[in-house]
Formats: sequence, C-alpha cells, structure tokens
Amino acid sequence: MSLKHGLLGLLNCEGPTTGYDLDKFFKNSLAHFWQAKSSHIYRELGKMEDEGWLTSERVLQEEKPNKRVYSITPLGKSELLNWLSSPDISLGGGAKSSFLMRIFFAGEAGKEQTIKLLKEYRERAIAYGHELIEVQNMIAAEANIYPKHTTYWRLTALHGEISCKAATEWSTKAIAILEEEQ
Repeated sequence: MSLKHGLLGLLNCEGPTTGYDLDKFFKNSLAHFWQAKSSHIYRELGKMEDEGWLTSERVLQEEKPNKRVYSITPLGKSELLNWLSSPDISLGGGAKSSFLMRIFFAGEAGKEQTIKLLKEYRERAIAYGHELIEVQNMIAAEANIYPKHTTYWRLTALHGEISCKAATEWSTKAIAILEEEQ
C-alpha cells in the first residue's frame, strides 16, 4: 500500500472532506497498519491534486481558520480501483523491521538486555491487542454509517489481532529459549 492509495480510499469512503478530518480518520483507522505523519499526509494530498486524483476547494470561514475540502476525481477513483485489483500481495509484518534486526544482532548486547527487550515487546503486543478490541467496537458502531466497508475493516482488525497473538507467542518462546541457555 502507499499512502496516496490509503488517502484515495478514505476520500472515496468519506466523500468531500478536509485535510484535518482525513488526518484524523487516517489515525483512527489506517494507522493501525500504516504509519504516516500529518505532514506526510498533507504533502501527499498536494501531489495527488497535481496528478489529478483529487481536487480541493478553499472554504473561507468567519471566526475560524479557512479550510481546504478535498474530493476524489474520476481519475482518482480509477486509480483506486486499479490499485485494489493489482496482484501485488506481500505478507508484510516483518519485511522492514528494525526490531527484528536488533534481535538478529543481539548477541552483542547480551542475553539479559535481549530478554528485557523481548519482554517490553511482548507487553506492547498485549497492549496493542487490547487496543484492537476498542477498534472492533468502533467498527461495529460505524456499521450503519459505512455498511459497504465495515466488513473489510473488521478483516484488517482481525489481522492485527492475530498478529498480536503471534507476536506474544513468539516473544514468550524467545524469552524461554534465552532463559534456558546457560
């Protein structure tokens, strides 16, 4: 996935919306599996407008800062549909993990330090698993508003849930292996 395709998907789902609301929606949904800073989102919106994938309209407001409302164009919708039907499928989840690289070279740091790191990782995985329960509740609450989308949102949350369980199991086993070593 690329950030621009995620933003196209959000615009397609939400309809015309401000950059601020897109950023907020991104952080409440896609950020569970794709990280992006607000500055990256706004920069990407400008590039997408240059490519003709969206348009924006400046809305003047009294007593509030002016805002820019973005809308997906037919060309943007076509790009989104082409991307959705592309055959590129990656397993992700570890393709670029600085954490796993640290574990790979952890022999230099020592067993105690690595066990501490693994315990922190396990606690984060458990905590994130609990966060995903809240995500599932938010998705359920949105079912009437986005009936066409919530099933697919549940599928991504399920991936996160299972990934957290796998991370917890892996780190528990890794700790046990290190603790067994003499």
